[in-house]
Amino acid sequence: MKVENNYLLLLLLTCIAIFFVNLYSLPVNIMEARNFITAREMLNDGNWLLTTINGEPRYQKPPLPTWLTAFSAAIFGLKSVWALRLPAAIMTLILVLFSYKFAQKLTSEKLYAFISSLIMATSFYIVASARDGQWDIYTHGFMVGCIYLLYLFFTEESHKYRNVILAGLFFGCSFLSKGPVSFYALLLPFLIAFGIVYKYKNFKSRWLPLFAFLLVATTVSGWWHWYTLKFDPAAAEITKNETTNWISYEIKPFYYYWSFFTQSGVWTIPAFIALLYPYLKNRVFNKKAYFFTFLWTMLSVVLLSIIPEKKSRYLLPVLIPMALNTGFYIEYLFRRFMELQDKRETIPVYFNFGLIAFIGIAFPIGGYIFLKDGLPGNWFWFVLLSIALVIIGVLMFRNLFRRKITTVFYLTIAFIVTVIWFGLPLSNAITNNPEYKPFSELQAWEKQQNLKVYEFSDMTPELIWDYGEKMQILKNGDEIIIPMENQFGVLVSEEKMQLFKETFPNYKIEQVARYDMNPKGKDSRTHKTRLYRDLFIVTKQ
Repeated sequence: MKVENNYLLLLLLTCIAIFFVNLYSLPVNIMEARNFITAREMLNDGNWLLTTINGEPRYQKPPLPTWLTAFSAAIFGLKSVWALRLPAAIMTLILVLFSYKFAQKLTSEKLYAFISSLIMATSFYIVASARDGQWDIYTHGFMVGCIYLLYLFFTEESHKYRNVILAGLFFGCSFLSKGPVSFYALLLPFLIAFGIVYKYKNFKSRWLPLFAFLLVATTVSGWWHWYTLKFDPAAAEITKNETTNWISYEIKPFYYYWSFFTQSGVWTIPAFIALLYPYLKNRVFNKKAYFFTFLWTMLSVVLLSIIPEKKSRYLLPVLIPMALNTGFYIEYLFRRFMELQDKRETIPVYFNFGLIAFIGIAFPIGGYIFLKDGLPGNWFWFVLLSIALVIIGVLMFRNLFRRKITTVFYLTIAFIVTVIWFGLPLSNAITNNPEYKPFSELQAWEKQQNLKVYEFSDMTPELIWDYGEKMQILKNGDEIIIPMENQFGVLVSEEKMQLFKETFPNYKIEQVARYDMNPKGKDSRTHKTRLYRDLFIVTKQ
Protein backbone atom coordinates (compact mmCIF):
# COMPACT_ATOMS: atom_id res chain seq x y z
CA MET A 1 0.00 0.00 0.00
CA LYS A 2 1.58 3.26 -1.17
CA VAL A 3 1.31 6.10 1.34
CA GLU A 4 0.77 8.70 -1.40
CA ASN A 5 -2.37 6.87 -2.49
CA ASN A 6 -3.83 7.14 1.01
CA TYR A 7 -3.09 10.74 2.01
CA LEU A 8 -6.80 11.58 2.12
CA LEU A 9 -7.57 8.64 4.41
CA LEU A 10 -4.63 9.47 6.69
CA LEU A 11 -5.76 13.10 6.81
CA LEU A 12 -9.28 12.01 7.69
CA LEU A 13 -8.05 9.78 10.53
CA THR A 14 -5.78 12.54 11.86
CA CYS A 15 -8.63 15.05 11.86
CA ILE A 16 -10.87 12.60 13.72
CA ALA A 17 -8.12 12.11 16.31
CA ILE A 18 -7.74 15.88 16.77
CA PHE A 19 -11.26 17.25 16.45
CA PHE A 20 -13.55 14.55 17.86
CA VAL A 21 -11.76 13.15 20.92
CA ASN A 22 -12.49 14.57 24.42
CA LEU A 23 -14.92 17.17 23.05
CA TYR A 24 -16.58 17.37 26.48
CA SER A 25 -13.40 18.08 28.48
CA LEU A 26 -13.32 21.88 28.60
CA PRO A 27 -16.01 23.98 30.30
CA VAL A 28 -18.57 25.81 28.17
CA ASN A 29 -17.38 29.34 27.42
CA ILE A 30 -19.41 32.52 26.97
CA MET A 31 -19.72 32.34 23.17
CA GLU A 32 -20.70 28.69 23.24
CA ALA A 33 -23.22 29.31 26.00
CA ARG A 34 -25.03 31.88 23.85
CA ASN A 35 -25.25 29.39 21.00
CA PHE A 36 -26.29 26.50 23.25
CA ILE A 37 -29.00 28.52 25.04
CA THR A 38 -30.49 29.54 21.71
CA ALA A 39 -30.37 25.91 20.52
CA ARG A 40 -32.10 24.82 23.73
CA GLU A 41 -34.87 27.38 23.20
CA MET A 42 -35.26 26.19 19.62
CA LEU A 43 -35.93 22.68 20.89
CA ASN A 44 -37.96 23.60 23.97
CA ASP A 45 -39.91 26.61 22.70
CA GLY A 46 -39.87 26.14 18.92
CA ASN A 47 -38.01 29.43 18.30
CA TRP A 48 -36.29 28.26 15.08
CA LEU A 49 -36.65 31.42 12.99
CA LEU A 50 -37.22 34.22 15.49
CA THR A 51 -34.33 33.03 17.63
CA THR A 52 -34.04 33.86 21.33
CA ILE A 53 -31.61 33.77 24.23
CA ASN A 54 -33.14 33.54 27.70
CA GLY A 55 -36.45 34.40 26.03
CA GLU A 56 -35.18 37.64 24.44
CA PRO A 57 -34.63 38.16 20.67
CA ARG A 58 -31.20 36.94 19.53
CA TYR A 59 -30.50 38.18 16.00
CA GLN A 60 -26.90 39.30 16.47
CA LYS A 61 -25.74 36.11 14.76
CA PRO A 62 -27.52 34.18 11.97
CA PRO A 63 -29.02 30.83 12.97
CA LEU A 64 -27.40 28.12 10.82
CA PRO A 65 -24.74 27.02 13.38
CA THR A 66 -27.43 27.01 16.07
CA TRP A 67 -29.76 24.94 13.89
CA LEU A 68 -27.00 22.38 13.41
CA THR A 69 -26.27 22.43 17.15
CA ALA A 70 -29.95 21.92 17.92
CA PHE A 71 -30.22 19.02 15.45
CA SER A 72 -27.26 17.30 17.09
CA ALA A 73 -28.71 17.91 20.56
CA ALA A 74 -32.06 16.49 19.43
CA ILE A 75 -30.31 13.28 18.39
CA PHE A 76 -27.76 12.84 21.17
CA GLY A 77 -29.22 14.81 24.05
CA LEU A 78 -29.40 18.46 25.04
CA LYS A 79 -27.23 17.92 28.11
CA SER A 80 -24.38 16.35 26.14
CA VAL A 81 -21.62 18.91 25.58
CA TRP A 82 -20.03 16.43 23.15
CA ALA A 83 -23.21 16.50 21.05
CA LEU A 84 -23.42 20.29 21.13
CA ARG A 85 -19.81 20.63 19.93
CA LEU A 86 -20.00 17.80 17.40
CA PRO A 87 -21.25 19.96 14.46
CA ALA A 88 -18.28 22.33 14.88
CA ALA A 89 -15.88 19.37 14.76
CA ILE A 90 -17.58 18.05 11.62
CA MET A 91 -17.42 21.51 10.04
CA THR A 92 -13.69 21.74 10.73
CA LEU A 93 -13.17 18.32 9.18
CA ILE A 94 -15.01 19.53 6.07
CA LEU A 95 -12.86 22.69 6.00
CA VAL A 96 -9.61 20.70 6.11
CA LEU A 97 -10.74 18.19 3.48
CA PHE A 98 -11.82 20.97 1.09
CA SER A 99 -8.46 22.66 1.70
CA TYR A 100 -6.67 19.42 0.80
CA LYS A 101 -8.61 19.14 -2.46
CA PHE A 102 -7.98 22.81 -3.21
CA ALA A 103 -4.22 22.50 -2.53
CA GLN A 104 -4.07 19.43 -4.74
CA LYS A 105 -5.86 21.22 -7.59
CA LEU A 106 -3.67 24.29 -7.14
CA THR A 107 -0.36 22.44 -7.42
CA SER A 108 -1.08 18.88 -8.65
CA GLU A 109 1.07 17.68 -5.73
CA LYS A 110 -0.54 15.32 -3.22
CA LEU A 111 2.34 15.49 -0.74
CA TYR A 112 2.18 19.28 -0.57
CA ALA A 113 -1.60 19.12 -0.14
CA PHE A 114 -1.17 16.59 2.67
CA ILE A 115 1.49 18.67 4.44
CA SER A 116 -0.43 21.94 4.25
CA SER A 117 -3.67 20.30 5.39
CA LEU A 118 -1.94 18.73 8.40
CA ILE A 119 -0.51 22.14 9.29
CA MET A 120 -4.00 23.60 9.04
CA ALA A 121 -5.55 20.83 11.14
CA THR A 122 -2.99 21.34 13.93
CA SER A 123 -2.83 25.16 13.93
CA PHE A 124 -3.82 26.48 17.33
CA TYR A 125 -6.91 28.50 16.43
CA ILE A 126 -8.18 25.85 14.02
CA VAL A 127 -7.96 23.21 16.78
CA ALA A 128 -9.58 25.56 19.29
CA SER A 129 -12.43 26.43 16.91
CA ALA A 130 -13.05 22.78 16.07
CA ARG A 131 -13.74 22.11 19.74
CA ASP A 132 -15.75 25.27 20.36
CA GLY A 133 -19.47 25.33 19.55
CA GLN A 134 -19.73 28.89 18.28
CA TRP A 135 -20.04 30.53 14.85
CA ASP A 136 -16.59 31.22 13.41
CA ILE A 137 -15.62 27.77 12.16
CA TYR A 138 -18.94 27.41 10.36
CA THR A 139 -18.73 30.62 8.36
CA HIS A 140 -15.13 29.93 7.25
CA GLY A 141 -15.68 26.21 6.69
CA PHE A 142 -18.56 26.85 4.31
CA MET A 143 -16.57 29.60 2.59
CA VAL A 144 -13.62 27.29 1.91
CA GLY A 145 -16.07 25.01 0.13
CA CYS A 146 -17.28 28.00 -1.88
CA ILE A 147 -13.69 28.99 -2.73
CA TYR A 148 -12.79 25.48 -3.91
CA LEU A 149 -15.82 25.39 -6.22
CA LEU A 150 -15.14 28.90 -7.53
CA TYR A 151 -11.54 27.89 -8.25
CA LEU A 152 -12.84 24.97 -10.32
CA PHE A 153 -15.22 27.36 -12.08
CA PHE A 154 -12.47 29.82 -12.99
CA THR A 155 -9.90 27.20 -14.07
CA GLU A 156 -11.96 24.48 -15.77
CA GLU A 157 -14.36 24.56 -18.70
CA SER A 158 -16.60 21.71 -17.57
CA HIS A 159 -19.50 21.73 -15.07
CA LYS A 160 -19.65 25.52 -14.85
CA TYR A 161 -23.24 25.74 -13.66
CA ARG A 162 -22.88 22.86 -11.22
CA ASN A 163 -19.82 24.47 -9.64
CA VAL A 164 -21.28 27.98 -9.32
CA ILE A 165 -24.66 26.83 -7.99
CA LEU A 166 -22.95 24.71 -5.32
CA ALA A 167 -20.58 27.60 -4.62
CA GLY A 168 -23.59 29.88 -4.18
CA LEU A 169 -25.11 27.45 -1.69
CA PHE A 170 -21.87 27.31 0.30
CA PHE A 171 -21.60 31.10 0.19
CA GLY A 172 -25.17 31.41 1.48
CA CYS A 173 -24.48 28.94 4.29
CA SER A 174 -21.40 30.96 5.22
CA PHE A 175 -23.50 34.13 5.34
CA LEU A 176 -26.16 32.33 7.40
CA SER A 177 -23.42 31.40 9.87
CA LYS A 178 -21.91 34.82 10.62
CA GLY A 179 -22.99 37.34 8.03
CA PRO A 180 -20.41 38.88 5.68
CA VAL A 181 -17.41 38.09 7.90
CA SER A 182 -15.94 35.31 5.78
CA PHE A 183 -16.76 37.04 2.51
CA TYR A 184 -14.65 39.98 3.64
CA ALA A 185 -11.82 38.13 5.41
CA LEU A 186 -11.46 35.03 3.22
CA LEU A 187 -13.26 35.19 -0.14
CA LEU A 188 -12.47 38.79 -1.08
CA PRO A 189 -8.68 38.43 -0.56
CA PHE A 190 -8.84 35.12 -2.47
CA LEU A 191 -10.56 36.80 -5.44
CA ILE A 192 -8.05 39.67 -5.46
CA ALA A 193 -5.03 37.34 -5.17
CA PHE A 194 -6.39 35.00 -7.83
CA GLY A 195 -6.96 37.91 -10.22
CA ILE A 196 -3.43 39.21 -9.71
CA VAL A 197 -1.65 35.86 -10.04
CA TYR A 198 -3.78 33.75 -12.36
CA LYS A 199 -5.99 36.36 -14.08
CA TYR A 200 -9.65 35.82 -14.92
CA LYS A 201 -9.52 34.12 -18.31
CA ASN A 202 -12.35 33.50 -20.77
CA PHE A 203 -14.59 35.73 -18.70
CA LYS A 204 -17.15 36.20 -21.48
CA SER A 205 -18.16 32.54 -21.23
CA ARG A 206 -18.55 32.84 -17.47
CA TRP A 207 -20.68 35.91 -16.85
CA LEU A 208 -24.03 34.07 -17.13
CA PRO A 209 -23.04 31.30 -14.67
CA LEU A 210 -21.71 34.02 -12.37
CA PHE A 211 -25.13 35.64 -12.45
CA ALA A 212 -26.57 32.28 -11.33
CA PHE A 213 -24.00 32.22 -8.51
CA LEU A 214 -25.02 35.70 -7.33
CA LEU A 215 -28.72 34.79 -7.50
CA VAL A 216 -28.29 31.63 -5.42
CA ALA A 217 -25.85 33.25 -2.97
CA THR A 218 -28.09 36.28 -2.41
CA THR A 219 -31.24 34.20 -1.94
CA VAL A 220 -29.71 31.77 0.54
CA SER A 221 -27.86 34.55 2.39
CA GLY A 222 -30.73 36.97 2.73
CA TRP A 223 -33.98 35.13 3.37
CA TRP A 224 -33.60 34.78 7.14
CA HIS A 225 -32.59 38.43 7.55
CA TRP A 226 -35.63 39.46 5.48
CA TYR A 227 -37.86 37.24 7.62
CA THR A 228 -36.69 38.68 10.96
CA LEU A 229 -36.94 42.28 9.74
CA LYS A 230 -40.47 41.67 8.45
CA PHE A 231 -41.88 39.81 11.44
CA ASP A 232 -40.04 41.32 14.41
CA PRO A 233 -39.58 45.11 14.74
CA ALA A 234 -36.71 44.55 17.21
CA ALA A 235 -34.55 42.99 14.47
CA ALA A 236 -33.67 46.30 12.80
CA GLU A 237 -32.28 47.83 16.00
CA ILE A 238 -30.34 44.68 16.90
CA THR A 239 -28.80 44.54 13.40
CA LYS A 240 -27.88 48.22 13.61
CA ASN A 241 -26.17 47.77 16.98
CA GLU A 242 -24.25 44.71 15.77
CA THR A 243 -23.02 46.61 12.69
CA THR A 244 -22.03 49.61 14.83
CA ASN A 245 -19.80 47.33 16.93
CA TRP A 246 -17.47 46.96 13.94
CA ILE A 247 -16.38 50.58 14.37
CA SER A 248 -17.03 51.28 18.05
CA TYR A 249 -16.32 48.12 20.08
CA GLU A 250 -13.01 46.43 20.96
CA ILE A 251 -11.16 49.05 18.92
CA LYS A 252 -7.48 48.23 18.40
CA PRO A 253 -4.72 49.91 16.34
CA PHE A 254 -4.10 48.96 12.70
CA TYR A 255 -0.98 46.92 13.58
CA TYR A 256 -2.80 44.81 16.23
CA TYR A 257 -2.90 41.73 13.95
CA TRP A 258 0.68 41.82 12.77
CA SER A 259 1.79 39.01 15.01
CA PHE A 260 -0.84 36.89 13.27
CA PHE A 261 1.54 34.00 12.49
CA THR A 262 1.80 33.22 16.23
CA GLN A 263 -1.82 32.02 16.16
CA SER A 264 -0.66 28.89 14.33
CA GLY A 265 0.87 27.60 17.59
CA VAL A 266 3.58 24.99 16.96
CA TRP A 267 3.97 26.29 13.39
CA THR A 268 4.79 29.88 14.43
CA ILE A 269 8.41 29.89 13.21
CA PRO A 270 7.78 27.91 9.97
CA ALA A 271 4.79 30.17 9.24
CA PHE A 272 6.96 33.28 9.71
CA ILE A 273 9.75 31.93 7.50
CA ALA A 274 7.23 30.96 4.83
CA LEU A 275 6.14 34.61 4.73
CA LEU A 276 9.70 35.72 3.85
CA TYR A 277 8.88 35.83 0.16
CA PRO A 278 12.31 36.95 -1.16
CA TYR A 279 13.95 34.04 0.67
CA LEU A 280 11.55 31.27 -0.27
CA LYS A 281 10.34 32.22 -3.75
CA ASN A 282 13.20 30.46 -5.57
CA ARG A 283 13.18 27.42 -3.31
CA VAL A 284 9.56 26.28 -3.64
CA PHE A 285 8.45 23.75 -6.25
CA ASN A 286 5.64 26.00 -7.58
CA LYS A 287 6.56 29.67 -7.49
CA LYS A 288 3.24 30.91 -8.88
CA ALA A 289 1.09 28.99 -6.40
CA TYR A 290 3.38 30.09 -3.55
CA PHE A 291 3.01 33.75 -4.54
CA PHE A 292 -0.76 33.26 -4.66
CA THR A 293 -0.99 31.82 -1.11
CA PHE A 294 1.40 34.49 0.18
CA LEU A 295 -0.68 37.26 -1.38
CA TRP A 296 -3.94 35.73 -0.16
CA THR A 297 -2.59 35.58 3.41
CA MET A 298 -1.28 39.13 3.46
CA LEU A 299 -4.40 40.60 1.85
CA SER A 300 -6.54 38.86 4.46
CA VAL A 301 -4.47 40.38 7.27
CA VAL A 302 -4.59 43.86 5.71
CA LEU A 303 -8.36 43.76 5.21
CA LEU A 304 -8.93 42.60 8.79
CA SER A 305 -6.57 45.32 10.04
CA ILE A 306 -8.70 48.02 8.40
CA ILE A 307 -11.73 47.13 10.55
CA PRO A 308 -11.50 49.03 13.90
CA GLU A 309 -12.98 46.17 15.95
CA LYS A 310 -10.28 43.55 16.53
CA LYS A 311 -10.06 40.33 18.53
CA SER A 312 -7.38 37.67 18.26
CA ARG A 313 -9.93 34.98 17.36
CA TYR A 314 -10.91 37.01 14.29
CA LEU A 315 -7.61 35.86 12.78
CA LEU A 316 -9.05 32.39 12.18
CA PRO A 317 -9.59 32.98 8.41
CA VAL A 318 -5.95 34.05 8.01
CA LEU A 319 -4.77 30.65 9.24
CA ILE A 320 -6.35 28.96 6.21
CA PRO A 321 -4.25 30.52 3.42
CA MET A 322 -1.29 30.77 5.82
CA ALA A 323 -1.32 26.97 6.30
CA LEU A 324 -1.24 26.57 2.51
CA ASN A 325 1.62 29.05 2.41
CA THR A 326 3.55 27.31 5.22
CA GLY A 327 3.13 24.01 3.42
CA PHE A 328 5.48 25.23 0.68
CA TYR A 329 8.24 25.81 3.24
CA ILE A 330 7.79 22.44 4.96
CA GLU A 331 7.74 20.68 1.57
CA TYR A 332 11.01 22.44 0.75
CA LEU A 333 12.51 21.11 4.00
CA PHE A 334 11.31 17.61 3.10
CA ARG A 335 13.30 17.84 -0.16
CA ARG A 336 16.39 19.74 0.87
CA PHE A 337 17.00 19.77 4.64
CA MET A 338 19.31 16.75 4.54
CA GLU A 339 21.77 18.68 2.37
CA LEU A 340 21.41 22.22 3.75
CA GLN A 341 24.69 23.68 5.06
CA ASP A 342 23.78 27.34 5.66
CA LYS A 343 23.20 27.76 9.41
CA ARG A 344 20.79 30.61 8.69
CA GLU A 345 18.51 27.98 7.19
CA THR A 346 19.09 25.12 9.62
CA ILE A 347 19.14 26.91 13.00
CA PRO A 348 15.47 28.06 12.84
CA VAL A 349 14.44 24.48 12.03
CA TYR A 350 16.46 23.04 14.90
CA PHE A 351 15.15 25.70 17.25
CA ASN A 352 11.46 25.27 16.33
CA PHE A 353 11.28 21.50 16.48
CA GLY A 354 13.89 21.26 19.24
CA LEU A 355 11.74 23.52 21.41
CA ILE A 356 8.72 21.25 20.89
CA ALA A 357 10.85 18.20 21.73
CA PHE A 358 12.22 19.92 24.84
CA ILE A 359 8.69 20.76 26.04
CA GLY A 360 7.77 17.09 25.64
CA ILE A 361 10.75 15.86 27.65
CA ALA A 362 10.38 18.57 30.31
CA PHE A 363 6.65 18.11 30.76
CA PRO A 364 6.75 15.58 33.64
CA ILE A 365 8.66 18.08 35.81
CA GLY A 366 7.04 21.30 34.58
CA GLY A 367 3.58 19.73 34.53
CA TYR A 368 3.96 18.46 38.08
CA ILE A 369 5.03 21.88 39.36
CA PHE A 370 2.10 23.59 37.63
CA LEU A 371 -0.59 20.98 38.32
CA LYS A 372 0.47 19.40 41.63
CA ASP A 373 -2.46 20.80 43.62
CA GLY A 374 -4.95 19.28 41.20
CA LEU A 375 -3.26 15.95 40.48
CA PRO A 376 -5.04 13.82 43.11
CA GLY A 377 -7.59 11.86 41.11
CA ASN A 378 -5.87 12.78 37.83
CA TRP A 379 -2.62 10.82 38.13
CA PHE A 380 -3.58 8.32 35.41
CA TRP A 381 -3.84 10.98 32.69
CA PHE A 382 -0.78 12.84 33.94
CA VAL A 383 1.42 9.74 33.85
CA LEU A 384 0.06 8.69 30.47
CA LEU A 385 0.64 12.15 29.00
CA SER A 386 4.13 12.38 30.51
CA ILE A 387 5.26 9.02 29.10
CA ALA A 388 3.85 9.78 25.64
CA LEU A 389 5.38 13.27 25.44
CA VAL A 390 8.79 12.10 26.66
CA ILE A 391 8.86 9.35 24.03
CA ILE A 392 7.84 11.79 21.29
CA GLY A 393 10.40 14.36 22.49
CA VAL A 394 13.24 11.81 22.48
CA LEU A 395 12.28 10.60 19.01
CA MET A 396 12.11 14.17 17.73
CA PHE A 397 15.62 14.98 19.00
CA ARG A 398 16.95 11.72 17.59
CA ASN A 399 15.53 12.42 14.13
CA LEU A 400 16.54 16.08 14.22
CA PHE A 401 20.16 15.05 14.76
CA ARG A 402 19.81 12.67 11.82
CA ARG A 403 18.19 15.44 9.76
CA LYS A 404 15.12 13.31 9.10
CA ILE A 405 12.78 16.28 8.95
CA THR A 406 9.92 14.26 7.49
CA THR A 407 9.77 12.08 10.59
CA VAL A 408 10.12 15.14 12.83
CA PHE A 409 7.16 16.76 11.08
CA TYR A 410 4.91 13.75 11.62
CA LEU A 411 6.07 13.48 15.25
CA THR A 412 4.91 17.08 15.70
CA ILE A 413 1.46 16.03 14.54
CA ALA A 414 1.65 13.13 17.03
CA PHE A 415 2.57 15.66 19.75
CA ILE A 416 -0.67 17.58 19.14
CA VAL A 417 -2.77 14.40 19.06
CA THR A 418 -1.19 13.24 22.33
CA VAL A 419 -2.00 16.52 24.09
CA ILE A 420 -5.62 16.26 22.97
CA TRP A 421 -6.01 12.58 23.89
CA PHE A 422 -4.21 12.55 27.24
CA GLY A 423 -3.87 16.23 28.12
CA LEU A 424 -7.42 17.54 27.84
CA PRO A 425 -8.75 15.18 30.56
CA LEU A 426 -6.24 16.93 32.83
CA SER A 427 -8.30 20.11 32.60
CA ASN A 428 -9.93 18.84 35.80
CA ALA A 429 -6.57 19.33 37.50
CA ILE A 430 -6.76 23.11 37.09
CA THR A 431 -10.33 23.26 38.42
CA ASN A 432 -9.42 23.71 42.05
CA ASN A 433 -11.94 26.21 43.32
CA PRO A 434 -12.92 25.00 46.82
CA GLU A 435 -16.10 27.12 46.62
CA TYR A 436 -17.16 25.82 43.20
CA LYS A 437 -20.95 25.45 43.10
CA PRO A 438 -22.64 25.06 39.71
CA PHE A 439 -25.90 26.74 38.75
CA SER A 440 -27.25 23.33 37.76
CA GLU A 441 -27.83 22.72 41.49
CA LEU A 442 -30.10 25.74 41.77
CA GLN A 443 -33.18 24.06 40.27
CA ALA A 444 -33.08 21.35 42.92
CA TRP A 445 -32.85 24.05 45.62
CA GLU A 446 -35.87 25.86 44.12
CA LYS A 447 -37.99 22.70 44.22
CA GLN A 448 -36.87 21.87 47.74
CA GLN A 449 -37.69 25.37 49.03
CA ASN A 450 -40.70 25.84 46.74
CA LEU A 451 -39.38 29.27 45.79
CA LYS A 452 -39.00 30.98 42.44
CA VAL A 453 -35.54 32.45 41.80
CA TYR A 454 -34.86 35.57 39.71
CA GLU A 455 -31.66 37.07 38.35
CA PHE A 456 -31.40 40.66 39.54
CA SER A 457 -29.62 42.43 36.71
CA ASP A 458 -27.22 40.60 34.42
CA MET A 459 -27.60 37.71 32.00
CA THR A 460 -24.32 35.78 32.12
CA PRO A 461 -24.63 33.13 29.38
CA GLU A 462 -22.53 30.44 31.08
CA LEU A 463 -24.70 30.64 34.21
CA ILE A 464 -28.01 30.60 32.35
CA TRP A 465 -26.83 27.65 30.29
CA ASP A 466 -25.78 25.68 33.34
CA TYR A 467 -29.04 26.55 35.12
CA GLY A 468 -30.88 24.58 32.44
CA GLU A 469 -33.78 26.87 31.48
CA LYS A 470 -34.78 30.51 31.08
CA MET A 471 -34.46 32.80 34.09
CA GLN A 472 -36.37 36.05 34.48
CA ILE A 473 -34.23 39.17 34.98
CA LEU A 474 -35.68 41.87 37.23
CA LYS A 475 -33.70 44.85 35.95
CA ASN A 476 -34.41 45.83 32.35
CA GLY A 477 -32.68 49.09 31.49
CA ASP A 478 -33.83 51.69 34.01
CA GLU A 479 -36.90 49.67 34.99
CA ILE A 480 -36.86 47.13 37.84
CA ILE A 481 -39.65 44.59 38.20
CA ILE A 482 -40.73 43.74 41.75
CA PRO A 483 -41.96 40.12 41.98
CA MET A 484 -45.53 39.53 43.19
CA GLU A 485 -44.65 36.64 45.52
CA ASN A 486 -44.36 37.21 49.25
CA GLN A 487 -41.08 35.32 49.28
CA PHE A 488 -38.67 34.65 46.42
CA GLY A 489 -35.00 34.16 45.61
CA VAL A 490 -32.76 36.67 43.88
CA LEU A 491 -29.31 36.10 42.39
CA VAL A 492 -27.10 39.18 42.65
CA SER A 493 -23.72 39.99 41.15
CA GLU A 494 -21.10 41.78 43.21
CA GLU A 495 -21.31 44.94 41.09
CA LYS A 496 -25.07 45.29 41.62
CA MET A 497 -25.17 44.48 45.34
CA GLN A 498 -25.75 48.06 46.50
CA LEU A 499 -28.49 48.65 43.94
CA PHE A 500 -30.15 45.38 44.98
CA LYS A 501 -30.29 46.45 48.63
CA GLU A 502 -31.64 49.87 47.66
CA THR A 503 -34.34 48.22 45.55
CA PHE A 504 -35.74 46.16 48.45
CA PRO A 505 -35.37 48.47 51.48
CA ASN A 506 -38.55 47.26 53.20
CA TYR A 507 -37.93 43.57 52.67
CA LYS A 508 -36.17 41.03 54.82
CA ILE A 509 -33.06 39.92 52.92
CA GLU A 510 -31.20 36.75 53.85
CA GLN A 511 -28.12 35.47 52.02
CA VAL A 512 -28.24 31.69 51.74
CA ALA A 513 -25.54 30.59 49.23
CA ARG A 514 -23.00 31.57 46.65
CA TYR A 515 -23.07 29.85 43.27
CA ASP A 516 -19.54 30.12 41.89
CA MET A 517 -18.62 28.59 38.52
CA ASN A 518 -15.06 29.89 38.38
CA PRO A 519 -12.58 27.05 37.77
CA LYS A 520 -10.15 28.68 40.20
CA GLY A 521 -10.68 30.12 43.65
CA LYS A 522 -11.20 33.75 44.62
CA ASP A 523 -7.49 34.22 45.32
CA SER A 524 -6.67 33.60 41.65
CA ARG A 525 -6.32 36.54 39.26
CA THR A 526 -8.51 34.60 36.79
CA HIS A 527 -11.43 34.53 39.23
CA LYS A 528 -14.20 36.53 37.53
CA THR A 529 -17.03 38.27 39.33
CA ARG A 530 -19.40 37.64 36.43
CA LEU A 531 -19.14 33.87 37.01
CA TYR A 532 -20.62 33.88 40.50
CA ARG A 533 -23.81 35.07 42.13
CA ASP A 534 -24.93 35.41 45.71
CA LEU A 535 -28.38 33.93 46.35
CA PHE A 536 -30.71 35.83 48.65
CA ILE A 537 -34.15 34.95 49.99
CA VAL A 538 -36.26 38.11 49.86
CA THR A 539 -39.37 38.24 52.09
CA LYS A 540 -42.03 40.93 52.33
CA GLN A 541 -42.20 42.45 55.82
